[in-house]
Amino acid sequence: MKHYSKSFYYALLLAGMILGTAWAIRGQFGHEQGAAWAGAIGSLGILVLAKKPEWYPKALKATLAGAIGWGLGGLMSYGMVVGYGRGTDFPNVYYGLAMLLVIGGLYGFVGGGLFGLVLSESEEKKVAWHTLKVEMVVAALVAYFFIVEEWGWLMTPPRSELWAACLGSALGLTWFLVRNGHPAALRVAIYAGLGGGFGFAFGNFLQVLGNVSQIPFNFWNVMEYSLGFFGGAGMAYGTFTADWKPQNSSKSTDKPFWFVMGALLLFIPLVVWDQSFGAERVSKILTPLTTMNADTITQLTQLVAFLSIVGMAYFWFHFFYVQNKSKLLNYNDLKSFLLAHWGLYTFLSLLITGAFLSTYRIEQYLYLVNIVVVGWFISKVKPDFYPTELHSRKPWILLASTLLVLAILAWIATMSHGEVKGAQVRF
Repeated sequence: MKHYSKSFYYALLLAGMILGTAWAIRGQFGHEQGAAWAGAIGSLGILVLAKKPEWYPKALKATLAGAIGWGLGGLMSYGMVVGYGRGTDFPNVYYGLAMLLVIGGLYGFVGGGLFGLVLSESEEKKVAWHTLKVEMVVAALVAYFFIVEEWGWLMTPPRSELWAACLGSALGLTWFLVRNGHPAALRVAIYAGLGGGFGFAFGNFLQVLGNVSQIPFNFWNVMEYSLGFFGGAGMAYGTFTADWKPQNSSKSTDKPFWFVMGALLLFIPLVVWDQSFGAERVSKILTPLTTMNADTITQLTQLVAFLSIVGMAYFWFHFFYVQNKSKLLNYNDLKSFLLAHWGLYTFLSLLITGAFLSTYRIEQYLYLVNIVVVGWFISKVKPDFYPTELHSRKPWILLASTLLVLAILAWIATMSHGEVKGAQVRF
């Protein structure tokens, strides 16, 4: 068994805190766009922690790839599955936790796999991205047709069964990575998937116990933080232990492609704004918290959110393309971009919850604590890398061990309470 350095474990902790906080923030926005923004923050956080100069030129491309991968998981519905975990009988609770392992695993596997694939790409070994996209889409359609339409294997009736399409995409990605010789990227995918899956299931267990305790806290957000924390730590573990082939950074593109910047800074944030800052929702949340006119506070909040997104995008476009036109990306650039992009996501969360008007959502301020802690320590931690070959048996052993742990957690959960609100029955 390998003995890892303290800095290695500190880096895993910080990576978990970064994606954990981002995923908890995602709880205010949901869906694909919220997951994509959180995935971008988690991916960029790992790159900043890694401190590998040869990765800096393609860091933002890897960030977008991670965003797309984690964002695709936002297609999946899990409300009913969480409800199964609140049940009182072992079969339903264990089924709920096991299916959350699948859902969280798909989030992490695709997100980690696409992120790792960008890092694995080199001048000598270009990735056929167009081929990958076609294969993942076709695999998603085929998997959904057979699993849901033909065989009727439903995970979460009567909700959407798009988990099957995400499973197909993950299988398509796996085949592409294996066929084209990208074991490092596959390693990142596997450990991000194991982390995300365990984190989601464990988080639901914590949510159940938290609700039973009747402590006045947002334990749904604890579940979300758990998914992100273990998913981020797992993705970081896969990254720091993968056997990356040596690359010459001088051959890489020296400036971030405008499409990548536009997607990260404008497209994803503006979709979040469009889908989350509707007048009806904003008014419903903020009006009870203030004596201001409802229309005034609603329109002001919408405007501030919009201008903050556009203003941040303008700043970074100006920074990369005007102020530092001939400069290569460096560590300080990426660290500043991480904290700014993460800070903007947090700011929008404070706006949409009304946490700037009232302290009724105490977890919102814990996001700020996480940012401060990470911002203080991230430059002080440099993980050692432990290149390790991907052995086919170990992931299966870890998966079996995880299922055993979930069985124990399911038994504890069923013994901890009687009927609770939101419980669902599958069997």
